[in-house]
Amino acid sequence: MLTPSELDKSLQELEQSDWGEATYDSHLVTTVHRLRRVPLRQFSVEDLRIMIGQSIGLPYLVPLALQHLRKDALVDGDFYPGDLLKSVLTADSTFWREHPEWRDEVREIARRTLARLHSLRPGDEDYSDVVLESLTEGWKVFESAPHAV
Repeated sequence: MLTPSELDKSLQELEQSDWGEATYDSHLVTTVHRLRRVPLRQFSVEDLRIMIGQSIGLPYLVPLALQHLRKDALVDGDFYPGDLLKSVLTADSTFWREHPEWRDEVREIARRTLARLHSLRPGDEDYSDVVLESLTEGWKVFESAPHAV
């Protein structure tokens, strides 16, 4: 769990590393550089999805993501329901090896969510081929990583 003082700091401050300005002109690169300067308490679900998807700041951002995923495993950033969970599932496997308590919680959230999605049929309110396929792919990545014991 992050402390209130940590939530008021940016990744740049917490990691004591200034990446400077982006030197490559792409939306993703400039966004990542900008988000490194934003206090953690101001991160949106989409901000978490982007940074975790790039495996940046995981020790600080995964706990924030888990706060959202505990409430709604299909919480979404800008793409589709469950896109935050997909980013978490496909985060760097080294991180999961070093944080088994969060790994086990993510595994359980993903298991429950996939079981529910597999029980739905076309026409059901929450049914979506895109979400099911994406989270199934994320689950396979997560479970095939060396940490998956």
